[in-house]
Amino acid sequence: MPNALLLCAPEVRAALEDHRPVVALESTIIAHGMPFPKNVETALLVEKTVRSTGAIPATCAVVGGKLKAGLMAAEIELLGKEGAAVAKASRRDLPFLLSQGKNGATTVASTMIIAHLAGIRIFATGGIGGVHRGAATTMDISADLQELAQTPVAVVSAGAKSILDLGLTLEYLETFGVPVIGYRTEEFPAFYSRKSGFGVDYRLDSAEEIARLLHVKWQIGLRGGAVIANPVPEAHQLDAGVMQHVIAEALQEADRNDIRGKAITPFLLSRIEQLTGGSSLEANIRLVLNNAQLAGEIAVALEKVS
Repeated sequence: MPNALLLCAPEVRAALEDHRPVVALESTIIAHGMPFPKNVETALLVEKTVRSTGAIPATCAVVGGKLKAGLMAAEIELLGKEGAAVAKASRRDLPFLLSQGKNGATTVASTMIIAHLAGIRIFATGGIGGVHRGAATTMDISADLQELAQTPVAVVSAGAKSILDLGLTLEYLETFGVPVIGYRTEEFPAFYSRKSGFGVDYRLDSAEEIARLLHVKWQIGLRGGAVIANPVPEAHQLDAGVMQHVIAEALQEADRNDIRGKAITPFLLSRIEQLTGGSSLEANIRLVLNNAQLAGEIAVALEKVS
């Protein structure tokens, strides 16, 4: 049934009606993940990368109180220029933003919601949210994990953000039956680094194999999505030991400044970029492009088996 609060770009709507592959993309990375104008340049390059695979990109956001799947270049630039002034929109924020006619940059969770409403099954991002370090006392667990448990959209990412407790994040996903598939790897990537010391559930070496697994999962009625763990390209990974030190320093600063909740991830990513002299930003861009490439290939393969 059509949803009056959902607007699909004409190109996206036509592709979905014709059963052509579409890849959802988030917008928090535009407004909260990178500085202007690098954020806009990266967003447009990610869309171009998806197109190179034969799939159609659908960058998602809340614009003027509407859920949008597919943004115009001017809308992407608006999000990039306004940056942190744009609300960071997760599942809980959508009713408020829509009812108030506001704009919002979508997280993994809210992008999955928009993608599902539109009929898009594949989504590319940088890294998923997860269980934060110290969550045993703070209960700080990303809504992304519950969305993966209940919304049938597969998320291609370079693992979970390395500022998180990766072990507990994987345990949470296992508890809720979310398969973690390693693309050409048996080890769960740690965002900036290819290795984390934790394993994936299954290793698959082609987009076609991944598409078949997803098709079967949804064919037998299992709800929820899947995590496709795609390591950052080797040439652009950062030293894991150095990054642990940098992340620890950034976390200490966040604690001293009492930065919590939805503000903590943008703060940590920005501080890590400063502490690494910009190398973390370059790695972030490269891994997002790498994920967009794989997501496009999976979307193309999924249309062939569906």
